[in-house]
Amino acid sequence: MEETNLDEPRQAARGWLLTRERATTLVLAAATAIALYVCYRLALPFLPALTWALALAVVTQPLHGRILKLTGRPNLAAALSVLVVAALIVAPAVLLARQLVGEAGRGLEALKAQTEQGRWQAALEANPALARALDVAAPGADVRGATERVVGAAGSYLSSFVGGSLWALAQLLITFFTLFYLFRDRRLFLKGVRSLLPLSQSETDRLFARVADTIYATFYGTFAVSLVQGLLGGLMFWWLGLPSPLMWGVVMFLLSLVPVLGAPVVWGPAALFLAATGNWGKALILTVWGLVVIGSIDNLLFPVLVGDRVRMHALLVFFSVIGGLLLFGAAGLVLGPVAVVITTLLVEVWRMRLSEDRNV
Repeated sequence: MEETNLDEPRQAARGWLLTRERATTLVLAAATAIALYVCYRLALPFLPALTWALALAVVTQPLHGRILKLTGRPNLAAALSVLVVAALIVAPAVLLARQLVGEAGRGLEALKAQTEQGRWQAALEANPALARALDVAAPGADVRGATERVVGAAGSYLSSFVGGSLWALAQLLITFFTLFYLFRDRRLFLKGVRSLLPLSQSETDRLFARVADTIYATFYGTFAVSLVQGLLGGLMFWWLGLPSPLMWGVVMFLLSLVPVLGAPVVWGPAALFLAATGNWGKALILTVWGLVVIGSIDNLLFPVLVGDRVRMHALLVFFSVIGGLLLFGAAGLVLGPVAVVITTLLVEVWRMRLSEDRNV
């Protein structure tokens, strides 16, 4: 009896020893972790292209399904689908980029000319209300010097934007290249991911559905609504005769992608400037247009485009988008919400499994 009690601690100590099998498992785990990290670093430069290829594959899957049904050939259907998507994206993007760069350059030249001719100082002298507001906001501000610095910084940023167009073109080609294989080998990819996930069939189906719904909501909901808001804002800027309506429309579109910010960051100061310079009618029109039309289009279009696919609280959406943009750049607009959705679903899976274990 005593010998049995003495053998128990020895057996327990042997259980903690590093056996050959455990050493092999640890080495394999370490090698797998290193390999995954190396693959992550390899894919990191192409993360935006891969992300947008995945988003396009999800939102255009119905289109590809119809083309595949008509042709009956996976390679041909994937190629035709990519050509259709490229035609819908590349042509408007190239035209918009050319117009935007040209209008931004003309706007900077006009602003520089006004600064050199002293028109800003004359405008301040002719509008005491504007001068007092500027003095309260920034006492002793050097308007001419600040404007020259803004023009110089904007010009250098515009030059770097044009210089980076080659890399943007490369990313676009990689996006379409990846999109072709996502169309053609969709079932193969889904089967491979399913085999790697430690989830049941129903849990995996829920995960795929939630990720697809999130991408759909982000693309069609946020992107389309922001595009309409930027278009409406740019049209009003053009109708009121404000400078660079295309550029400010694009800025409103980009700001509308970020929760809480939105188009008022642009049209609000523009309305205040119009009011301060004595254009009360234009200021009132721009304010009413911004509040009633641009502000309400979100509530009208978003439910129509997305429906009940969004299942995240507004606060989670805000932090997922902002955090995604800070962590992944432009790709974070999709990756941030997707990461939060995957995390919440995995937490739900754990909670359901623990509740089932307690009930057993």
